[in-house]
Amino acid sequence: MDSMLLLYLMHSLFPQRVRAIYIDHQLQAPSQTWGVMVEDFCHKFNIPCLVQAVEVASGNLEQQARHARYTAFLQHKQADEVLVLAHHQQDQAETVLLRLLSGAGVGGLAAMRAIDAREDFTIWRPLLDISREQIAQWVSQLQLPYIDDPTNADPHYDRAWCRTELWQILQQRFPQMQSALARNAQLMQDADDILQEVAQQDWRQCGDHTHLNLDTLQQLTPARQRQLLSAWMKGELTYRPSLDAVLRLQQEVIQSRADAQACLFIKPYYYVRFQKQIYRLTTQQYLCKQTDVIPAQQQVRWTKQQPVTLISGKYTCRESEYGLSPELLDTPLMLYPRVGGEKIHLYGRVGAWPLKKALQDAQIFPWLRHRVQILAKDDVILGVFTPQGFWLAQSCYCQHGGWQPKLIHE
Repeated sequence: MDSMLLLYLMHSLFPQRVRAIYIDHQLQAPSQTWGVMVEDFCHKFNIPCLVQAVEVASGNLEQQARHARYTAFLQHKQADEVLVLAHHQQDQAETVLLRLLSGAGVGGLAAMRAIDAREDFTIWRPLLDISREQIAQWVSQLQLPYIDDPTNADPHYDRAWCRTELWQILQQRFPQMQSALARNAQLMQDADDILQEVAQQDWRQCGDHTHLNLDTLQQLTPARQRQLLSAWMKGELTYRPSLDAVLRLQQEVIQSRADAQACLFIKPYYYVRFQKQIYRLTTQQYLCKQTDVIPAQQQVRWTKQQPVTLISGKYTCRESEYGLSPELLDTPLMLYPRVGGEKIHLYGRVGAWPLKKALQDAQIFPWLRHRVQILAKDDVILGVFTPQGFWLAQSCYCQHGGWQPKLIHE
């Protein structure tokens, strides 16, 4: 009912600028027939209409259906379009109540925004302040066709249970409950905007989307620490983590000993402490040691034209003020993986140093050190390939006007 009214109003206000999309979730037998009704209505008013069937994944049905629906919206929305949805005041009040019962914070209680500018698209909800009773009266006066989805009255679903079982009880005691809950959402939106401004300031001060500096983080108040960690852990996900997840990160990783190499997995990220930083890693990043294939030894040839791809990245040959002798170009050189205990006289340092110490000083992450490879000619070490690039070793093959491998792509 609300969607059909919205479609009629949008067409009346913006003729030639509106098109409709009907999402068939294929969860009910007559859903295809409902699509035909929408198409007939659009044909009558000369509104472009698209019917899109989607597959809803298993799991939380309401959540998975929403995901399938928005995926379809993104698939068909054009760059200069706004997605207009028919959520009304009761929808907003139900959302506030359900999120309150689920333990949501300020961001959750902010519920739906009338204008929701997201990264991929913008949503407009022009009916958000209008009650369902007003919508029903309007539809009756205009004699608009519509279909009541039977799942809207099925108490098996949380929202339907709230609407059919709980709503009347609460309204008997609190007649203005619906408008009060909707007003509360507006107040929470203001509070959430302020919190986001503070969190963004703290975020810029403490790090970026991949890491946070622990010394700077711990200068914040406990409440601001939790807010920042919650926003940072969310990453590219739809929802923020639970408070329990934030507390686990603080207790098990941030407050661990500096040398403990603490790690916590909260799907889908790994959180790792290294020195005075905490990092958020994808599974692929953290478990690369188990998936990378590194030969025990391999032969390489360097030329000025052909790049060489190694486990640490893609390299090209570049002239250098001080580097390897041109005699080594186009000759077989050997690569060995780091096994531990190596001492190397790196160019620019005095004497031989443990390679492990050099890796620590360069802050190369422990989960990437397996990608370190040593370049050698016979038994002479020429240098080290690391995730940060090539480190030249002092040897009899070094000279002024030489060459060095240059990292061009990690």
